[in-house]
Amino acid sequence: MVGQTLNNIDKEKRMERQHTYIFDLNSPAELARLINQDRFLTQAMGGPLAGLPTLPARAKVLDVACGPGGWVLDTALERPDLDVAGIDRSEPMIAYAIARAQAQARTNATFGVMDITQPLDFSDATFDLINARLLLGVLKREAWDAFLDECTRILKPGGILRLIEPDDGGSTNSPTFEHLSSLGMKALWNGGYGFSLNGRTFGMAPELLRKLKQRGYQTALSAFVGDYSHDSPGWADFYHNTEITTPQLRFPLIKAGQLTEEEFDQLYQRELAEMWGDDFTALWHFVIIYGTAPARQPQQQDIHEG
Repeated sequence: MVGQTLNNIDKEKRMERQHTYIFDLNSPAELARLINQDRFLTQAMGGPLAGLPTLPARAKVLDVACGPGGWVLDTALERPDLDVAGIDRSEPMIAYAIARAQAQARTNATFGVMDITQPLDFSDATFDLINARLLLGVLKREAWDAFLDECTRILKPGGILRLIEPDDGGSTNSPTFEHLSSLGMKALWNGGYGFSLNGRTFGMAPELLRKLKQRGYQTALSAFVGDYSHDSPGWADFYHNTEITTPQLRFPLIKAGQLTEEEFDQLYQRELAEMWGDDFTALWHFVIIYGTAPARQPQQQDIHEG
């Protein structure tokens, strides 16, 4: 029993070291932020299944890195004839999602703990649709190939993989937001996230499009913009998102010598004050990549050829 306990502790420590999510997985503040983010993203894109062909009844749908399960529950409500599953590495997130599904009587929504940086515990050709939103901060750039290989394996031939990623950190008329955003984007790039050549953007869409084409997917693109200006319904969500994410840049920016503690604290307070201005405007740009899985699974040597 003692040996088993020690093995479990060692396993937990290994998993913690392998954790690559840029924010605190188990933080109540992060849980609240993701609930809000789920809502304003889904609204901005026109609904959970916007832009997709009509799925047949009993189609199997998977949301990867589902967090507190907002997209899964919205999809299960809109299409009660679908089987919708969500997976996430965070046990507290999944526990919360399960509780929400039970409270809402969403019997067609299920959740499980699973790490998307590892092989997924699903059989080949299981899903008709895989949805993935904002994995920029979950997967480092070298982990994307293995992840896309797993998605290709568990998708049915002709199934759809939908990737939704930000083009930037948001464009505003707040000088302080813009300054901290540019520092944050560069910190992410230095940390191994995104595919930008220089950290000026996230560079996600061009590289993910290329990777899907390498795997034989038929691809299509669309985009949407969220308006989070002070006079918009989404302002409060955008403000609270900034209120939670900006402090998590504090340590990496100070450690990198880009700001002192005093400078960071002053900038953070100024950023929030500028966002309260009646003339504050903010747009956040997202790219959607649709990939239709090939009828034949490409061989590994073909995928990475060249």
